[in-house]
Amino acid sequence: MFAKIQNNRNLLGYAFMVPAAFLLLVFLTYPLGLGVWLGFTDTKIGRAGSFIGLENYQFLFGDSVARLSLFNTIFYTVVASILKFGLGLWLALLLNKRLPFKTFFRAVILLPWIVPTALSAIVFWWIYDSQFSVISWVLIRLGLIDSYINFLGDPWNARLSTIAANVWRGIPFVAISLLAGLQTISPSLYEAAAIDGATPWQQFRNITLPMLTPIIAVVMTFSVLFTFTDFQLIYVLTRGGPLNATHLMATLSFQRAIPGGALGEGAALAIAMVPFLLAAILFSYFGLQRRAWQQGGDQ
Repeated sequence: MFAKIQNNRNLLGYAFMVPAAFLLLVFLTYPLGLGVWLGFTDTKIGRAGSFIGLENYQFLFGDSVARLSLFNTIFYTVVASILKFGLGLWLALLLNKRLPFKTFFRAVILLPWIVPTALSAIVFWWIYDSQFSVISWVLIRLGLIDSYINFLGDPWNARLSTIAANVWRGIPFVAISLLAGLQTISPSLYEAAAIDGATPWQQFRNITLPMLTPIIAVVMTFSVLFTFTDFQLIYVLTRGGPLNATHLMATLSFQRAIPGGALGEGAALAIAMVPFLLAAILFSYFGLQRRAWQQGGDQ
């Protein structure tokens, strides 16, 4: 039997897929299915619930905190993703040039990405401290402000502060990924464009951007997914405060389900994130289709 499997490529391939399929089933499919089921029940911690249909979703639709978390999540994701893309693309273009110590800078830029999220959040919590903030201290010494800024105590200051922390952490992923894409573009294209008299902006617009579009689609899809489902940074930095101003759907779902004990309500809030995540995945799919078209495919 074992010899037969070794000689059959299809059976051998399926045999190698079994462990991965088992892990996906246990750690992905089952939790997802359980979460969907809990969203339709009134389950509490320590008490088995019963099926209540769409009542959790109807409650969340009318819940002002849940609506605020949706606004916070969209605002947080859109602003942070745009900033990460702009700054990441700028860094990628800069690191693609002939610079001294270029390899060193490429390694250093990865540090914010590889540092544990909880540690990054603790550092930013200290930077934003209302009494010992290094930002406020520098601005006071420069004479630009008279008192320390309440970064995490004011709702809009807290929103912008968490976005800044997320951007700092996410830029390396975007920059290194786009840098890899830039290095696949043939230098002969730029040489031909320069001979034809194209300016640097025209070269970027007509060569760099179109050739980089497929990678931008994939990179930004992952960036949006990471940002939309962000939990650790917000939970460590603000716990959703002040006045729920920084609660994302992920953090509010955890708060309602675990500390609050309402597993059904928390699961419903988490499942409500799925349509937005599917939209990001479809964006990636169409980006890949554009890549096939650029390479001479049928699509």
